[in-house]
Amino acid sequence: MKAILCTRFGTADDLVFADLPETVAGPGEVVTRVKAVGLNFYDTLIIAGRYQKQPPLPFSPGGELAGVVESLGAGVTGFMPGDRVIGYVTHGGARERMAVPVDKLIKYDSDLDFDRAAALTVIYGTAIHALRDRAQMQRCETLAVLGAAGGVGLAAVELGKLMGARVIACASTGDKCAFARAHGADETVNYTTEDLRGALKRLGGDHGIDVIFDPIGGRYSEAALRAIAWKGRHLVVGFAAGEIPKLPLNLTLLKGCAVLGVYFGDWVRREPQAYRDSIVELARLAAEKKLSCHIDRAYPLEEFPQALKSLSERRAMGKVIVRP
Repeated sequence: MKAILCTRFGTADDLVFADLPETVAGPGEVVTRVKAVGLNFYDTLIIAGRYQKQPPLPFSPGGELAGVVESLGAGVTGFMPGDRVIGYVTHGGARERMAVPVDKLIKYDSDLDFDRAAALTVIYGTAIHALRDRAQMQRCETLAVLGAAGGVGLAAVELGKLMGARVIACASTGDKCAFARAHGADETVNYTTEDLRGALKRLGGDHGIDVIFDPIGGRYSEAALRAIAWKGRHLVVGFAAGEIPKLPLNLTLLKGCAVLGVYFGDWVRREPQAYRDSIVELARLAAEKKLSCHIDRAYPLEEFPQALKSLSERRAMGKVIVRP
């Protein structure tokens, strides 16, 4: 069985393409033939030893997958060989087959292809948890999305429009802004050529920005926060810029606003039924073509390092997929 292994902490170039023994389902597990693996920014952190929860070495990266059930372990009910499944597994997906605990798998509609199914769980799951559960965003509110052409940013743009928001997509190039507009954004801001704070203040008007979706961090967080509305909500999703910002707390006092953390992994662990219900809903919307699950590029398994670099260097627009 072919697999990508992280045998020492480092960069994508340190990953190893290896042969492993075939996997066998243990009690409560199913062996899944992995058809597609969705890459996420945290994959760059986990192979560097910088993620919140680190698996022991060696391990395969790849936290979300789509595939087909091949065999069942003892005590497994509710699944059959041939079932199409999507799963959030934190790590371990970058291999041809994986023994997956059944509580990490969700059966899905066959109208959704494997690539788009593997693009669904983390980015759209994060976005719906952020916008609906944490921000409790309402119709006709104004939503500003930073990093709007990346995977989770694009998911927030599309879900924001479905929820009835006015969406301002903020990105680092004109092409990325145009890409976000093609996926439903009402307005765009190129924060490489424009001052982000000034642009959001102009677009937000006297009222300001109701919800800020921020997977970028760095210097952009405070700039966006300074344009927030009274009782606005700033969603802290991640730090793709590489720097964790220190926000002046006087801004939260003056704006009466909330800064809200969005931690997808612990939401899945602490509220498993809410997570599963959300993924079933998102898979239905994707099968109905209401969510694009846009794939920037699909790579073969042996090119996993190149795929991860396209993500870490912020060249990808939408989702990056690997096909074992």
